[in-house]
Order: sequence, then C-alpha cells, then structure tokens
Amino acid sequence: MSSIRKLKSGKWQAQIARNGIRKSKSFTAKQEAKDWAAREEHLILNAKPAGETTLLSDAFIKYANEVSPTRRGERWEIIRLRKFSRDELAKKPVASITAKDIAEWRDKRLKEIAPASVRREMELMSAVFTVARTEWGLIGVSPMVDVRRPKTPPARKRRVAPAEFEALALSAGNDLNNTTARAYHAFLFAVETAMRAGEIVGLTWDAIDTKTRVAHLPITKNGLPRDVPLSTEAVRLIEALPMSDPVFGITSRQLDVLWRKLRDRAGVTGLTFHDARHEAITRLAQRVEVLDLARIVGHKNISQLMTYYDATAGEIAERLG
Repeated sequence: MSSIRKLKSGKWQAQIARNGIRKSKSFTAKQEAKDWAAREEHLILNAKPAGETTLLSDAFIKYANEVSPTRRGERWEIIRLRKFSRDELAKKPVASITAKDIAEWRDKRLKEIAPASVRREMELMSAVFTVARTEWGLIGVSPMVDVRRPKTPPARKRRVAPAEFEALALSAGNDLNNTTARAYHAFLFAVETAMRAGEIVGLTWDAIDTKTRVAHLPITKNGLPRDVPLSTEAVRLIEALPMSDPVFGITSRQLDVLWRKLRDRAGVTGLTFHDARHEAITRLAQRVEVLDLARIVGHKNISQLMTYYDATAGEIAERLG
C-alpha cells in the first residue's frame, strides 16, 4: 500500500508498506513520488525470497566469517566450509537444496572419507542451515532434517603396549631441545593427565601451580574452564622440559606432524595421539572415584567416560583378587 502527502517544505513524500517492508522518499513533483511508489511496490511484490537468490556457497562463507570465529574448532570449520563452498552442491540457491541433494552429497563423501568424518561434516552443514533458517531468514525448513547420518562407528579400544612405549621413546630420542622428543614427551604427559593435544600445546607456565599440582585450562573443548590435577610424574615431565612458554614449545600443527613421523619411524601402527586419552582414563579409573575422574577429564555426562575406558577383563579380574 502506498500514500502520497505534501510536506510543509513544499515537497511530496511517498510512503509504501508492503510485505512487512516500509520505505519513504521525498520528491519535488507529485508525479515523481507516484512513479517511485509504484515502482518500489512492484519490486517488493515480485522480488524472489532471499533464499532463492542466495547461493549455498555464499551461506557457507558467511557462516565461516560470522559464526565460526565464535566457536571452538574455528580453524577446522573454516577449512571445511571453504571446501564445501567449492562443491557442485554449493552452486545452488539455499532455498532449492533438498534432502535428496544432501543425501547424494553424503553418499559421494562416503566414498572419499570415513563415515565418522562424513557425520562431522554433516553436523557442520546442519549448523549452517539452522542459522540460515533461524537468523538469516533464507529458508523455512532445513533440508538436513530428513537426511540420515552415517552410523557412529564403535568407540576405539586402542591401548598402548609397553613395547610400543619403548619403541616410541627410541624413535623420539631423549634430547628435549629437539621438537620430536618434546612431541613424545607431550604424549607421555597426555597419558598422565588425560589432557587433549590442543590443551597440552596451549599450556602456559602461569596456568600451572607446581606446589598444589594443578594446571588451569581457561578454555576447553566444551567452552568451559577446567582445573586438571597433576600427578607427581606429570610435574616431573614438565619440569624436565627446556624453559619455554607455552610449556612444550610446539604448535598443534607441529605436534601432529612430529607425532606421525616418530610413530611411523618406531614401527607402531594404528596409534593416534588421542589414544593417550584412552590410556590415561583407563589408568586413572583405577586410582580415583568416577565423579573425580569426570571432573579431571571435563565430562559432564559420566556415561561419556565409557567411550574412553578400555580396561581388559583380565585387568579387572586381577583387581578382584
């Protein structure tokens, strides 16, 4: 609906209100005001919804620029969102994406990467569609709702054998001025504390109290701070390091590369750095109460501990006596 009125200044003001959109503009001539109002009403009434003109690639980049920086795992998200934006699927408008499109994309990715990785990518994609619906107004319903995720694979049950510790130590060497040796030292520290790789490489001296044997982690995976009690061995490990801040003097990327290199050189197969967390939780479960263990590792749900607790029936039988 439009209206034209004359102002005290002598100009003519056109006002329109259509589909929740309001506009106004002033002109010297009444006919100019009428023409403008008619043109703007036509554009509003015939405009395509934003979701029909915004490409999915643009939505991915917008999310990477505006949302990812506020989340943990920012770097991982941005890398994958940029990769998503180059996919054939991303050339379509957001509103035209169907569950069938997503299912076809999923099946293609399952031929390229592991089901667990596809599931993580689908969760990220789902987050983009959710924001596109709730905050950007691009769609009314997310196409991810009706798409089946790949099944979650069984939890890993990988422990570290004594012979593997020896082989890894030999491969890394004992000169802690060497980054490879510090990478293995970080693995040993993870076995003592159940800390994640990112938490370890980000550890600074001002966050450690060696007297009370506590390490403060200001930011963790779940976004909350956590205090980690340190065993005597954990304190010994960090005090053996050359003075550096952060404590281990290596980045996450360096740790990833160095770990793979020393592990392969040691002839150890199928062992990831994160498996140290399995080893640590299994060991700690024998020494502390379950509620204490949950607090140490930062799990709000105690059942999550079962993902990492890998004691064998033989070990349990030995404790039974």
